[in-house]
Amino acid sequence: MSSRRKFIQHTALATAALSVSPLAGFSIIKNKPQDEADVVIGHGGFTYKVDKGWAKMSPNSNPLINCHEMVQDSKGRLIMIGDHTNNNILIFDKSGNLVDFWGHSFPGGHGLTLSKEGSEDFLFIVDCGYYQDKYGKGQSQAGQVIKTDLTGRIIYTLGHPRTIGVYKDNEKFQPTETAVAPNGDLYVADGYGSDYIIQYNQKGQYIRHFGGRNNANPEHNLINAHGVAVDNRNPANPTLICTSREENCFKVFTLDGKFIKRIDLPGLYVCRPVMQGENIYAGVCWSKDDEGNRLNNSGFVTILSADNKVVSNPGGTEPVYQNGMLKASKALTNRVFNHGHDVCVDNDLNLYVCQWNANHTTPIKLTRV
Repeated sequence: MSSRRKFIQHTALATAALSVSPLAGFSIIKNKPQDEADVVIGHGGFTYKVDKGWAKMSPNSNPLINCHEMVQDSKGRLIMIGDHTNNNILIFDKSGNLVDFWGHSFPGGHGLTLSKEGSEDFLFIVDCGYYQDKYGKGQSQAGQVIKTDLTGRIIYTLGHPRTIGVYKDNEKFQPTETAVAPNGDLYVADGYGSDYIIQYNQKGQYIRHFGGRNNANPEHNLINAHGVAVDNRNPANPTLICTSREENCFKVFTLDGKFIKRIDLPGLYVCRPVMQGENIYAGVCWSKDDEGNRLNNSGFVTILSADNKVVSNPGGTEPVYQNGMLKASKALTNRVFNHGHDVCVDNDLNLYVCQWNANHTTPIKLTRV
């Protein structure tokens, strides 16, 4: 074969390779350069177009440090919590326009849960106690949980469990997340503190706590109890799904704190479980490299089916089960996210990904395709 014919053949093969997905779970549509194209990520029936410019806001007037969590209210607005005290709470319409902002006293603004009570929406805001001072240095203090209405009016505050005799003096309280049960009970995940799940009634009165790190059966332990959610997929038997992030898994408990099972997610440092229909969604803050080491800037999103199997990893490699066991997933080489911290699922099943440690970026919208 002549050198000219070899050149033409190799060029054709290279062009063909670029016309399909360069990596499993990553594709480019439209005849544009890659940095201008519509990037589609995900697997199976859960694929999404990436929109990094969804949030229409100026960081000069509304500065960001980390975008931690987001929920959708009854009016369809997207409400985000961050840790910049110029505007801890940012409220967007579905087109990404900033319609309101408030909150100046949550330097560790981290967790956000929406609770619908009758016809009114309320927020549970979690300040985890970790924050950056004006010099950019990390600081730590006790955390708190605050219930507010959607304008920021405080309903009540939950302080350190030590003040009511629940914690010992040497046990830290730096909560990360809350969840609300059908009967109004509140569950607080002490994910940066002592790793307990603390249950309160609707009035904020203590009921019990469980989890922690020192159970006789280690399966009952939680290590970095970063998230908690009530699973109502079986309305006759709701359960509690808790994150044990350092163990790369979710653990399932009864609503009164009895361990049921674990859902292993090899290689995935998952944040809170987000329930939507039959699926569980979660931000993945880190994944691992081929040697099993935790890797910075290696986050994505993971989606589980009704039977708690991973069906899609938008921004990550395709989930693969071998002999019934999930193989370790990791971020795509062509990275979309830095550190996925939370996923909000809107009523059209689009996703909004909030990121920690992502160069002060706004939430990324994933439009389902």
